[in-house]
Amino acid sequence: MDIRRTGEFRNEAVRIALTSVLSLKQISDDLCIGLSTLGKWVAALKHDKLIPVFHDDKDLELAHLCK
Repeated sequence: MDIRRTGEFRNEAVRIALTSVLSLKQISDDLCIGLSTLGKWVAALKHDKLIPVFHDDKDLELAHLCK
C-alpha cells in the first residue's frame, strides 16, 4: 500500500527527528514510516540547508556581497 505523506507531515517528522532524544528507529516506528524514509527526509533537509536557494537575481547578488 502506497501512502503519500504531506509536506507538513514530513517537516514535522524531520523536526522531531532532529530535536528528540529518541532514536530514528523509535520515531519511524511511532510515526508508522520506514526508517530509511525518515533518514532520507532528514538527509534531504540537511542537504537543502547547505545549498542556498536563490529565488531571483537580487538574492544571488546579495549572496555574492556577503562573501
